[in-house]
Amino acid sequence: MKTVPFNIPPCIGDEVGYVQQAIEGNRKISGDGPFTMKCNAWLEDRFGAGKVLLTTSGTSALEMAAILCDLKPGDEVILPSFTFTSTATAFVLAGARLVFVDVRPDTMNIDETKIEAAVTDRTRVIVPVHYAGVACEMDAIMDIARRHNLLVVEDAAQGVIATYKGRALGTIGDFGCYSFHETKNYSMGEGGAISINNPAFCDRAEIIREKGTNRAQFFRGQVAKYNWVDFGSSYLPSELNAAYLWAQLQHADEINENRLATWRAYYAAFEPLAEKGLVTLPTIPEGCEHNAHMFYIKLADLEVRTAFISFMKECGIGCVFHYVPLHSAPAGERFGRFDGMDEHTTADSDRLVRLPMYYGMSLEDFEYVVSCAKTFFGERAGM
Repeated sequence: MKTVPFNIPPCIGDEVGYVQQAIEGNRKISGDGPFTMKCNAWLEDRFGAGKVLLTTSGTSALEMAAILCDLKPGDEVILPSFTFTSTATAFVLAGARLVFVDVRPDTMNIDETKIEAAVTDRTRVIVPVHYAGVACEMDAIMDIARRHNLLVVEDAAQGVIATYKGRALGTIGDFGCYSFHETKNYSMGEGGAISINNPAFCDRAEIIREKGTNRAQFFRGQVAKYNWVDFGSSYLPSELNAAYLWAQLQHADEINENRLATWRAYYAAFEPLAEKGLVTLPTIPEGCEHNAHMFYIKLADLEVRTAFISFMKECGIGCVFHYVPLHSAPAGERFGRFDGMDEHTTADSDRLVRLPMYYGMSLEDFEYVVSCAKTFFGERAGM
């Protein structure tokens, strides 16, 4: 039986050569070697960011951002419930209470019109999550943050090289956090990056990332010796991971265009089903340039989605649902609360299913996925 996996980690072909160069040529495989520096500089230049630092994961980038926000026990952080656990755990580790708000059904992003009502005198941070590489409504979010003197941490794990009104996701708030996990558009196996958009936080970010030491300043000749000066951990990725990522950053636009072509083909293929009311397609708001991180559809309800995933599995196709809303999880109930009505978060998460999407997806595999999906809907609609 033919099989189509949900994801295949991206590989351009130059990765092995760069990893070998790190081992045999540079003789540097721990953190902050030449490949790490190249990746940092490329990301800064591409995003128009002041400072970008590779990290061991998107999770560790969020943890660094949470530390930099200098949260105290009892402080509150506003975020969507429809997100990965790392968005929440980073701030829980810093001692904050979580305040979940509803999402917009068109993008599955945090509903910017529900944020201000959730602000209290304990609120310190807003965490917009750019779902599927589609930007949140950042102008409205930044306006709320400015008026209430709040920090903004963008969870742009899925948003590498996507933009909002011409600005790179992750560079609009005070901090932006990216992921280079094997499921992302650009991968280093396990890895991430943090963008520090307020220069006042740059020195401390380096210290936190370097186990609480001012080692980076020492290597730049700014201090005579380096010491333990602050809280920190080991957030430096291996040079081997950075070398793998460097190969992909060299072909970033090629990867992006390939994924966008598949995304557009999916959209066109499912439009007739959307017109019949059998599926709901993703929405890309005006001013947003997405990166085709995923292609999802929404079905009528949980029952239909379960049947669809089962049918596609029988066809050998990996289709998967996504997040279980955090506010309904045991830890979500323990560490946070939902503010306002859960109008869309649970209902729409129950309907959403992601289709196979990866760099280099063959036309044959794409057509097989579409054919099987149309068979499922045709049978249910009596077509």
